[in-house]
Amino acid sequence: MAALPAMDVVRLGRVEYEDGLAMQAAFELSVAAGTTRDTLLLLEHDSVITKGRAAKDAHILFTPDALAARGVTVHETGRGGDVTWHGPGQLVGYPIVNLARASATKDVRKFVRALEEIVLRTCADDGISGDRDPENAGVWVNRTDKIGAIGVRVAKWVTTHGFALNVSPDLSQFDLILPCGIPGRGVTSLEKLGSRASFDDVETRIAKHAAAVFGREVVEREVDQTTIAVAIRRGDRFLVLRRVPARGGFRQIVTGRMESGETPLASAARELREETGLEVRVRPLGYEHAFALAGSPTRLGREIVFLADVPAGTDARLSDEHDEMSWLPLAEAKAAVTHAGHRRALGLAAAAAFK
Repeated sequence: MAALPAMDVVRLGRVEYEDGLAMQAAFELSVAAGTTRDTLLLLEHDSVITKGRAAKDAHILFTPDALAARGVTVHETGRGGDVTWHGPGQLVGYPIVNLARASATKDVRKFVRALEEIVLRTCADDGISGDRDPENAGVWVNRTDKIGAIGVRVAKWVTTHGFALNVSPDLSQFDLILPCGIPGRGVTSLEKLGSRASFDDVETRIAKHAAAVFGREVVEREVDQTTIAVAIRRGDRFLVLRRVPARGGFRQIVTGRMESGETPLASAARELREETGLEVRVRPLGYEHAFALAGSPTRLGREIVFLADVPAGTDARLSDEHDEMSWLPLAEAKAAVTHAGHRRALGLAAAAAFK
């Protein structure tokens, strides 16, 4: 019997939405080029509203200022569908699949039905009977409450975006929008319907059902590199560094790779000392995120974030990795840094209690 074609599955944890878009774009190129296998990315986003090609502004029910006050961002996307919400407790799956390969079918409708089937089977594992709606993509319960949203983009027969399954999100967040632009219907979740499955359990089920539905052998893939980052706070100011041109020329907080045998905490303290000359206590911010690394084939990184508080009057020094540094108020620091994960880290650092 011929071996099934392989598909990589990567469990990424938290991914900032902007980083998720960049990650999909990188995989789209490398999957199309054949340097990366078809890949299913499994992840969570922070609270975000996304607009598909059919989205209407009226379907976002809060003003931009009200959303910003809640920490909710809004993003245009190239996927199909209307307005939806993503956030913690919702499992997002981005299958990057080349439909033009011999093992696949050039049929977008069939691909969408396959995604629905994966979600339906995952719900059935908990005894939850889901439904399809012939007029609206997605998975419903009792034909009234959506539990799984579907929205895909296909370019040159390579798919991006995908599905979102409500495992245990705060369902009140859907009050921010008219979900999928369909009046008179609600949303639900596995948790609300009595499931006690953990997020990890649901990821495992999704991967199993994706293998069966797509006819693939699933290969669990780990991230390629683990790094640390340190947000440095001095009172109400935050240190932003600019990398030298040879290292990208972008602005960032302190970052670095973990060395062999090193704990994340020890790595954070070492990188802080090497890049700024500061020797102060670092502490975890309880935040880590995944992102795509530069280059092809597409590689993935995970960053663990720490906070360092320095006394008033203390200054840092530049290492040979950076050519400029600034102590900035929070809003300016967030606007200055290049990466979405570093903006999140700065916001969390500002909210952390002083110790």
